[in-house]
Amino acid sequence: MIDGLALIYPYVKAFHVMAVISWMAGLFYLPRLFVYHAERRRESAEPVASFMIMEQKLLRLIMNPAMIATWISGLALVMTPGIVSWDMTWPWVKAACVIAMSVFHMWCARERRHLSAGMARAGRSYRMMNEVPTLLMVGIVTAVIVKF
Repeated sequence: MIDGLALIYPYVKAFHVMAVISWMAGLFYLPRLFVYHAERRRESAEPVASFMIMEQKLLRLIMNPAMIATWISGLALVMTPGIVSWDMTWPWVKAACVIAMSVFHMWCARERRHLSAGMARAGRSYRMMNEVPTLLMVGIVTAVIVKF
């Protein structure tokens, strides 16, 4: 059984990296769409309708599946024997940052619903929130590469 896991491990890891890249791209882009949406909502209705479609499709068709694929492949990697030593700090830091990233994803989904209902924050708020996934990514990548 261990030999079978050793054979598929690199493929699961490759899939995990692709899923993370897709998820992160959405997490970087969706708050930016929110900025444009919030700043243009007082202008004509046509651009706002376009933003609503883009936001909804990005979240539903790219971000949600990418997050699910990231979690499933990440848990498969963690459960592979000998890969993670839980007596070190780095897996706990990575886990906390991934959970925080998932919470941010849920915040984005809630904000999309609020924007669709006409309840938007100021564009500046979305600009500041756009930095959250970057900070979490720094924590995740540093933990995984440095393995402190």
